[in-house]
Amino acid sequence: MPEQTYSDPTFSQRLLSWYDLHGRHNLPWQQDKTPYRVWVSEIMLQQTQVTTVIPYYQRFMARFPQVSDLATANEDDVLHHWSGLGYYSRARNLHKAAKLVVNEHAGTFPRSVAGLMELPGIGRSTAGAIAAISMGIRAPIMDGNVKRILTRYFAIHGWPGLTAVTNELWAIAEVLTPRERVGDYTQVMMDLGATLCKHSKPACHLCPLNNRCVAHQTGQQQRFPESRPKQAKPERSTVMLMVVNQFGEILLEKRPPTGIWGGLWSFPELSDPDQISAEALARTGLTIDDCELWQPFRHTFSHYHLDITPALTFIDSQQQALPIRERDDYCWFPLNQSHQLGLAAPVKKLLEKIALVL
Repeated sequence: MPEQTYSDPTFSQRLLSWYDLHGRHNLPWQQDKTPYRVWVSEIMLQQTQVTTVIPYYQRFMARFPQVSDLATANEDDVLHHWSGLGYYSRARNLHKAAKLVVNEHAGTFPRSVAGLMELPGIGRSTAGAIAAISMGIRAPIMDGNVKRILTRYFAIHGWPGLTAVTNELWAIAEVLTPRERVGDYTQVMMDLGATLCKHSKPACHLCPLNNRCVAHQTGQQQRFPESRPKQAKPERSTVMLMVVNQFGEILLEKRPPTGIWGGLWSFPELSDPDQISAEALARTGLTIDDCELWQPFRHTFSHYHLDITPALTFIDSQQQALPIRERDDYCWFPLNQSHQLGLAAPVKKLLEKIALVL
């Protein structure tokens, strides 16, 4: 569509006036807006609510106050400070990107959207937010809040995940992004979507855009943005083998660097609750005589359900523990100590439960 279809010279003015009076100005990442601090916040805020992110962000920045601190940290430490936030590839990419910034850019972030997008884990929208908020560079963004505002304001049909719809929304965002106060404009687009233009029960009567918003004017707020065609999530199952030795240590396995829970410490996983002894011997070299199956529970990822059956067992022979100590991907960790490790959320909960029953 031609750009004039989207032209609205008062759009940014109305938003910025609202932001000055009602926007959020005291979030932790809004203080000392360096590219590093903004970058970390933007990565954490992907798929995660602001209220959830704040304590994680504060702990993360206290531990890694500068990009150089993050670059020189070990992966376990980084993942430990990310544990519970989910989508762990974000943390691994954050760590990789920090190393690149330090080693290839002398500790300074690239000052362009294209340059920022060359770093691992930074897409066009995240690069735009970093550039606009911390560098004052005019660049549009396209997170879930922006998609919701624009699809409602212009009544854009189609699921925003479709390429044609995505391209149309980027074209709109490019036209509407002002040349002045781009950092505040970027923030207000996120604020408005998070506080007023919510997915359900939007507060249209308080919105500075309501007099020209097509969805509001036609009473179709709930229609936009249009939903992704529903598909049933597949179901998978696993047995988490929880082995405790005679020293009160629990066996943990470091997962591969990619995939679900990549790089985190977890329990060895088996496929068949009726074949635990045979699978455990093949996977770990341990002879398991008996184990206690706990109540299965479900952990849901974005794209599938995982049904977990915990299996608790004890070994008493010191000889059994020795082969494990010779492997890099398995380790015995004391249950009575705080684990400064990257742990998947279900694993962390199970460790707490094991400590209570022993």
